[in-house]
Amino acid sequence: MSQVTRIGFTRDFLDKDGNFALSAPGLKLVKEIPGTEQELFPKFLPELPSEQIKSFDIIITRSLTKWTAGSFLGNDRLLSLHRNGVGYDRVDVPALTDAGVMLCITPDAVRRPLAVAIITFILALSTRLLVKHQLTSRGRWGDVSKYHGHGLTGKTLGSLGVGNIGHEMFRLARPFGMKHIAYDPYLKPNALADVDVRLVDMDTVLTESDFLNISCPLNEKTRGLIGKKELKKMKETAFLINTARGPIVDEAALTQALQEEWIKGAAIDVFEQEPTPPDNPLLKLDNVIATAHAMAFTDEFLNSVWEIIHRQISQIMGGEVPEGLVNREVWDRPEFQSKLKKFLADIKG
Repeated sequence: MSQVTRIGFTRDFLDKDGNFALSAPGLKLVKEIPGTEQELFPKFLPELPSEQIKSFDIIITRSLTKWTAGSFLGNDRLLSLHRNGVGYDRVDVPALTDAGVMLCITPDAVRRPLAVAIITFILALSTRLLVKHQLTSRGRWGDVSKYHGHGLTGKTLGSLGVGNIGHEMFRLARPFGMKHIAYDPYLKPNALADVDVRLVDMDTVLTESDFLNISCPLNEKTRGLIGKKELKKMKETAFLINTARGPIVDEAALTQALQEEWIKGAAIDVFEQEPTPPDNPLLKLDNVIATAHAMAFTDEFLNSVWEIIHRQISQIMGGEVPEGLVNREVWDRPEFQSKLKKFLADIKG
């Protein structure tokens, strides 16, 4: 008799009311993969202990769960960990690789929705949409004319990091007639020829950008990348946009910069601590647009995520290298191949 493939979902998929937070029609594809059974982890633990994962072949997780070396102790079954997004700063990738586990992400699902989110923030900041909405809803119609917006033509859009999301953002921004600059030490200039982006050093991005976007991953090199010194270099009329990871920006420094008007404003979808406390001073400022790490959550994103994860799992069950594999080196390791062969033999009976 063939063995059923066990797929686990970490508990952070449930919202505070106990509902599956990222449900979408595409989720049905995963739940109906032949020869599988799914199970939700019994409780949410910020750091996954090894005993919670030992009975699963595949696990799907969100960004709230931390995976450390201890999570994989004694692992002899788990084949793959799937993130419904692109960030994996809460996963100890070397430990995961040493344990013979693949890490799969879904960059194609995130590229357009998050780029659209960044453009939405740019437009909301430039038109002063939030304050105009607040004044209008309070019946202060006459006061709205005091809050002029900022035209985009000729302004400079800068980005720290130009991967898939940053590249797509620049592509969508082309009709606005802005100048495009970016700092990304891992890119060659010709990689951005189609979006007319000039690669410059970090100081130039900080000092010249009217809208500064952050689209770099969180790691030890980028943690605290934007602090007091960097914010002081920005124009007083500049706006900061962060949809990447909260700890890339020193939150206390950003709060001070906005309170003392070192910069004009900010739009942030991510925080140092998530969920951020209700008394976070950033949430009280009129020159800030803040959202709960959810700007990319559209039907387009959710369906694409589940379609991609469905393909990844199907590829693994077929003995193929899955798309979106981060730690490609694990595939060729003898211990992983041994585990994979046993898995394939078991599910085929």
